[in-house]
This record gives sequence, C-alpha cells and structure tokens, in this order.
Amino acid sequence: MNTVPSRADEGRTRRVWDPLVRVLHWTFVAGVAAAWVTSEDGGALHEPIGYVIAAAVALRLAWGLIGPRYARFAQFVRGPGTTLAYAGAAWSGRAPRYVGHNPLGGWMILALLALLAITAATGWGMTTEAFFGDEWLEELHEGAATGLLGLVLLHVAGVVWSSLQHGENLVRAMIDGRKRPPAAGDVDAA
Repeated sequence: MNTVPSRADEGRTRRVWDPLVRVLHWTFVAGVAAAWVTSEDGGALHEPIGYVIAAAVALRLAWGLIGPRYARFAQFVRGPGTTLAYAGAAWSGRAPRYVGHNPLGGWMILALLALLAITAATGWGMTTEAFFGDEWLEELHEGAATGLLGLVLLHVAGVVWSSLQHGENLVRAMIDGRKRPPAAGDVDAA
C-alpha cells in the first residue's frame, strides 16, 4: 500500500486531516499499545506512557475546539437523529460518504477520548496518597482500559467497513492527511 501521494494523487485529493490530528491519532495508537504491553507488571514505562496519553487527550480536546475545520468537534459530532439515520443507512449498505468523519465516527472519537481520559485519570489517581491501594479505582482503571480495547476494535472495524464501502483507504488518509474531494451524494458539512 503506497502511503505517499503522487503528484497525480494530489490533484485528485485534498488535505483533510491536519498534521496535529494525525500525530495525535498515532500517539494514541502507540500509547495504548505500549500501555497494554507494560500493564501486567506495572513496568517503569507504564506510568509515563499514561501521562503522554493524558497530555495527548488534553491537546486533542483543545484542538477539537480551536483547530482547523475537520479537526473541530462541531464539524463531525452530529445529533442523535442524524447519527441514527446514518447508522440505518450504513446497516443497509447505503451510507453516504463523508469527507470528514461520519456521524458514527464522530461519536466514536468522543467515546475513545472519554475512555482514554478515564483510564489516564484513574491511573494517575492510583499513584496519589489519597487513592493509593484503593481496589475500586484499580478496577475502574482496568475496566476503562478493557472498554477502550473494545472500542478500538469497533473503530478499526468501522474504518475497514467505510474504506471498503466507499473505495477509500482511510488508514492512508490518516497517514498523509489526504482524501478525495466530495462528489455527488457525498457529505462535506461544516
């Protein structure tokens, strides 16, 4: 799979994902994988990885408010009616292509960020004097981390489905930032 756009591709694509969105996305991927690998023995890297993830969540939340168009939550978080209509269309194989995130993808981002934040916050809490050794906090931390992995699997499935449904390599788009411009029937809502 070629991830570097050719000159011909650049004429047929446009920049959608800015560099910070892409760097933060891959920081989450690497951070969650590294945190999972270091979780069993509470290795020396587990805690600093959690701090990196927490900082990345804070930066992504801020960028979702002040970043460029496709990074903003207002661009891709849709109401329940739009989201349920999209889900029904997706289930029947008739979902429109979105240039940015589709409505289900938008809610997935919020859910992933929420579980990342809960996992990081509970991990930090376990290091404080007030909560050190509290079993309920450790269970919440582990439950959030497990839930996060479930959401990651759903996210990957959604990316594969959408890529196949619309003939678009979304993994490549999250590497080079480029997607096809909107065509008839596509949604490019602000």
